[in-house]
Amino acid sequence: MNMWSSGRRVLQELFSQPAVRSFSLTPAQNTVVVERWWQVPLSKVGSPPRLHPRRHRIYKLVEDTKLVPKEKMELILTQTVPKLGGRGDTVFVKKSVGRNKLLPQGLAVYPSPENKQIFAEELRLLREGKPEERIQTRTGQLTVEYLKRSKLNINKMPSEEFQLNKDVVCRQLQKKLGVVVPPDALSLPFESVKDLGDYWCEVTVNGMDLVRIPIALLPYEDQSASYQRQLKTQMQQAAADISEPAAAAEEEGAAVNAVSDAAVEAEAGKDSVSQVSGAGEEETAASTQTSEDTTAPPSDSPKKD
Repeated sequence: MNMWSSGRRVLQELFSQPAVRSFSLTPAQNTVVVERWWQVPLSKVGSPPRLHPRRHRIYKLVEDTKLVPKEKMELILTQTVPKLGGRGDTVFVKKSVGRNKLLPQGLAVYPSPENKQIFAEELRLLREGKPEERIQTRTGQLTVEYLKRSKLNINKMPSEEFQLNKDVVCRQLQKKLGVVVPPDALSLPFESVKDLGDYWCEVTVNGMDLVRIPIALLPYEDQSASYQRQLKTQMQQAAADISEPAAAAEEEGAAVNAVSDAAVEAEAGKDSVSQVSGAGEEETAASTQTSEDTTAPPSDSPKKD
């Protein structure tokens, strides 16, 4: 009885303390939706449900939020972002990209009704407003700066019917400079020309900024022939680059051979001198021996009294 009374007292003290929020009560990041495999039968009003001890504890998985594809964030760009869009465009990006890059750097804003209205009004002024009320977009500004430092070179075709006109210039602008210019945004000081020389054209960007681009009409050049010449030049340059180290190596080899030849000749000279000195010594020894034989008396001759 003492044990039960002490345990009851401890529980009362625990429940009497103020509730403290713990980390275990925080909601989990992932949610799993399940339902009972066996339906619980209805019970009378006011009575608890009649749950089976084992059957009604079996559940089946309905949805796991961890496996659900993550929703993307909707934003409105305030500046031109490569591979996304220009100012005023609505884009859908990953939440990590939007929260870590676009929003902190001021490249985009949330699509609130106020922001949508601001950009819609700006787009309307850009299309329908007066020229002094229009605002050039960021993409338009970059296009103007690019066209100001560009020059268009056009090679004349060998056909006698070739003429430089507005359609040809539009195609060459897209091919050479990568800029799509509609015919109504392009103006030429001539309708068509055939003579070689320098000309110019004017491009209107978004109906506001006018840019003049120089044009050079050049003689016809066979692309295959030019490619062959370029390839030949590259091969000659590569051969020259290879021959220079080979020539240097040959010069080094010749120098080494000359030094070795000189060393061999020096060794040969030393050998000849030693041979001559040896021969001289042998001749000296022979002459000495001869002189001793002629001066010394023979050992067998009798001595005189």
